[in-house]
Amino acid sequence: TSFSTPKKKKRDDGMREHVTGCARSEGYYKIDKKDKLKYLNNSRAFAEEPPADTQVRTSCADCQEQRRLLSSFTGSCDSDLLKFNQLKFRKKKLKFCKSHIHDWGLFAMEPIAADEMVIEYVGQNIRQVIADMREKRYEDEGIGSSYMFRVDHDTIIDATKCGNFARFINHSCNPNCYAKVITVESQKKIVIYSKQHINVNEEITYDYKFPIEDVKIPCLCGSENCRGTLN
Repeated sequence: TSFSTPKKKKRDDGMREHVTGCARSEGYYKIDKKDKLKYLNNSRAFAEEPPADTQVRTSCADCQEQRRLLSSFTGSCDSDLLKFNQLKFRKKKLKFCKSHIHDWGLFAMEPIAADEMVIEYVGQNIRQVIADMREKRYEDEGIGSSYMFRVDHDTIIDATKCGNFARFINHSCNPNCYAKVITVESQKKIVIYSKQHINVNEEITYDYKFPIEDVKIPCLCGSENCRGTLN
């Protein structure tokens, strides 16, 4: 018994009809370049862009849908979390340099609107016992300032040796920022918010709110309502 290869008929669009109804049963064959070009031209015709007015209507509808989803997402989520994600995505432009208040300070390199997240206070999360031990060790090592920020009764963030620019923020009795504890993925974080509009080259400050102690630490902020001491 002999089998004859079925003839492949050409269609108007350049493709070939498969006599057996299945391309796999007819083996491999090359497509002529002219037929391939004809097929590609026909394919492009089907893939042409829709008219301009249709595109505008579609893009407007897409924008409205995006705004609707964003508003529903914003309404159902914590605004602090959204702001924190925005802060991570697009960090504020800041620099540290010599301050007239004390040693080094943090300054804005761009205008910052009121109620904006400025920077996260980054460091190691440690317990009170460890914080006391480190404070004594830092004194023995000759480190004049320790950069420790209390999160709650059990946790302290130590930015003395592993922190970011936030540790350079100086205290002021009339600050332009404030510190706030927020929870992100069940972890407490300290973020510095702006209280008011901050201009370019203006120093970032917040109130340290140290507990009252007998041994006073002098305040050098120079504001009109300066309390005189940090504690």
